[in-house]
Amino acid sequence: MSFSSILFLFVFLPVVLGLYYLCRERHRNLFLLIASLVFYGWAQPGLLWVLAAAVFISYGGGRLIGRAKTERGRKRILLAGVVLYLGMLFYFKYVPFTAGLISRITGTTLVPPEIAMPLGISFYTFSGISYLTDVSRGKGAAERSFLRLALYIAFFPKLLEGPIARYSQLGEDLKKRTVTVDDFAYGIERFIIGLAKKAVVADSLGAVVDRIWNAGVSQNTVAIAWFGSLAYMMQIYFDFSGYCDMAVGLGRLFGFHLPENFRLPYLSKSISEFWRRWHITLGSWFRDYVYIPLGGNRRHVYLNLSVVFLLTGLWHGASMHYVIWGVWNGLFVLIERFLRRRGRQPAPETPGPDLRSFRVTNVLKTAACHLYALLVTDLAWVLFRAPGTRDALSYIGTMFGVGLGKAPGFGVLWYANRWIVFVLGIAVICSTSLPAKAADLIRRRFGRTVPLLCVKYGLLLLLFYLSILRVVSGSYHAFIYFQF
Repeated sequence: MSFSSILFLFVFLPVVLGLYYLCRERHRNLFLLIASLVFYGWAQPGLLWVLAAAVFISYGGGRLIGRAKTERGRKRILLAGVVLYLGMLFYFKYVPFTAGLISRITGTTLVPPEIAMPLGISFYTFSGISYLTDVSRGKGAAERSFLRLALYIAFFPKLLEGPIARYSQLGEDLKKRTVTVDDFAYGIERFIIGLAKKAVVADSLGAVVDRIWNAGVSQNTVAIAWFGSLAYMMQIYFDFSGYCDMAVGLGRLFGFHLPENFRLPYLSKSISEFWRRWHITLGSWFRDYVYIPLGGNRRHVYLNLSVVFLLTGLWHGASMHYVIWGVWNGLFVLIERFLRRRGRQPAPETPGPDLRSFRVTNVLKTAACHLYALLVTDLAWVLFRAPGTRDALSYIGTMFGVGLGKAPGFGVLWYANRWIVFVLGIAVICSTSLPAKAADLIRRRFGRTVPLLCVKYGLLLLLFYLSILRVVSGSYHAFIYFQF
């Protein structure tokens, strides 16, 4: 069941909200857990046991760690829990990939078993590992309530695509929460914005991206290839951030404060900054549970970063092009870190520059940094979107005029109709800070006046109406991160 489906919007969500607020407060966690299991089991009822197993590993492991008398005992239990989680993740996600890799290396033929991958397994296994690790480190006590811990793992707004919330971020909300009118209004607003991002922007651009890729690289011109890469760059951002907006909004409707997962990543001036703004909860997870335990900034910095980005690529998918995508990002992070460390050497004293020329130079430098980060990110998304590594390299070659085939007989305007150009323009604007600055300026100028609130909620209703039109029209695309 998807957040942007008719079933969810007009049946599941209204029923769950209504019954939730009819429940007594002490029964609300139980009701939300049941609703979350129905939500998950709707698509994969035969794999509910995997989610249940994740809950029991977290609860049992946490209680055993809490009762352990020694540090060594806690570490052993933690290791057992992590092995169980990673073993489950490996079996469902990486067995076919591993079998294919062994076949290529050894020249043998291994037929990988057909294994259905549980939706969201990469997200809820990471939530469970973070919980066990934090309990082992003494950053929080083991949760005694099975119900609260089960809801933490299975809470439906964050279950399939995150954000990867820590137990420390939701623990107080699981015990006691209140929902004010402002909370409820904010939740609806955030949900509608996320729905519009997905249904209006991401799905519109996704249709064009699919047409370009399905036509084959040989049917591309340089302009078509660049247009397709830019469209996908916006599609994946609005698709994933749209889901996270909906998740945060849904959480607020029930009194939960889920962490933010994006902070305008395409404003970054480096790839290092991009990864502090993109999928924030995943980046912080790898920092706290992989990078720092390996030594962090204290020793083997470059090796530690390489491991993190290799694992980041593998986390996204069991395919070589995802691994190369992770390595590509990691390579530029390593280069940037090396250059920053060299730049710490004191520069020789020189006469102070003219202030006017200094400002011009600074603006040009900032613009060049933005362009560099956008170019590297754009090429990375081609690696991410391509069916395989060869397709990605052929596509990137076309972008730079290498290996062009026979002209397809049509140009980029075959794909860039007025609606797509309009949506792409809106996407570019909304991926910057301009909308937030404009809204802040209007708030400071007019305050919370009734006419302004009417305009605001009128625009939200319009966005909701347009989103529903897109959903009803059958233009729905599954969320990109569902496959992870």
